[in-house]
Amino acid sequence: MLLAATRARGVAALGACLVLAGAAGAAVYAASGRLILGWFAARERGLAMGIRQGSQPLGVAVAALALPSLAARGLAVALAFLGGFCLAAAAMVVAAVRDPAREPEQATVRRGSPYRTPVLWRIHAASALLVVPQFTVSTFALVFLVDARGWRAPVAGSLLAVTAAGGAASRLGAGHWSDRLGSRMRPMRILALATTAVLVVLALAAALAPVLTVPVLLAAAVLVVSTNGLAYTAVAEHAGPAWAGRALGIHNTGQNALAALTPPVMAVLIGAAGYPAAFALAGALPLAAAALIPLAAERRAGPAAAAAADPAGPAPPRAGPPDLAGAAGPAPAPRSHPRERPPPAPSRRRATRRRTPAATNAAGPGARPWGRRADRPRPGDRSRPDEP
Repeated sequence: MLLAATRARGVAALGACLVLAGAAGAAVYAASGRLILGWFAARERGLAMGIRQGSQPLGVAVAALALPSLAARGLAVALAFLGGFCLAAAAMVVAAVRDPAREPEQATVRRGSPYRTPVLWRIHAASALLVVPQFTVSTFALVFLVDARGWRAPVAGSLLAVTAAGGAASRLGAGHWSDRLGSRMRPMRILALATTAVLVVLALAAALAPVLTVPVLLAAAVLVVSTNGLAYTAVAEHAGPAWAGRALGIHNTGQNALAALTPPVMAVLIGAAGYPAAFALAGALPLAAAALIPLAAERRAGPAAAAAADPAGPAPPRAGPPDLAGAAGPAPAPRSHPRERPPPAPSRRRATRRRTPAATNAAGPGARPWGRRADRPRPGDRSRPDEP
């Protein structure tokens, strides 16, 4: 569609080509997330999804560096450049991508829809709220540097391209962190609270200390994009292989809806109250997102949720050493009536030997039954005359 747009005549034809190109590109998000869920184990999935999500800010960085000079030669040149990238990506998919194994249909029907509980809905809502500060910073950072700080547009664009690369690195780092921690929701909540903190500082700096706005703005541009891969990974793992594509499609639709509303709403707010108010509003939404993140549900689920999302299942037990006795021939059949051991012989009770009344009388009055301890009979002693 992008290559067809180079031949489009009129605004309507160009707009139709761009709409179809955007609709076709949207399928990449759900399909690639489903592939990562099937290809990688739970301990590797956060980093893999971070690499996949990091490709988006890297693409933004490449576009920021290349498209202005290409557009100066004509719109068709810029669209051809983008269409060439899409053709190269399609060729790589055909050459290298293979669908993972799917779980049996009976298991899918027995498990049912993951939307019966509010966990997925809360992840969708929290991630959609976190998109607002991301698009606020990415849309208005260049305008802020040029209009409010007096920077030249090429210099500001080059600096923002560097921050886009930093945003890609932050997604990789967040994914690796979640793998090491064994949790997607805990890093997501921590990063959401950190996003609120940095945007509040940015709003205060824009209002009270303009000299500090540039470094804080660059830190915000890196931090606001860090949670995206965590949300995608959590959605795919909780939905499971059978529902991952649909769940990621719903997730991406909600994100894009708020992303489309963010620039016009923030533009009106900036025109009415200035940049500090826009940054403050963008900083309040991650705080609400942190409250929506279902951390308790993830703790209750434990590692069983990630293991259930793995279509490969647990590894089969390793084969032990060969049975040498079995190699010589069949084992003898077990006895139908095993030989019983004879019961143990009853133990002899040690008889209590007492002096008879006659012997006591013969010993004299006041004599005890046994005069001294040494005089007491011992077992087997037959020398006593009074023993039976």
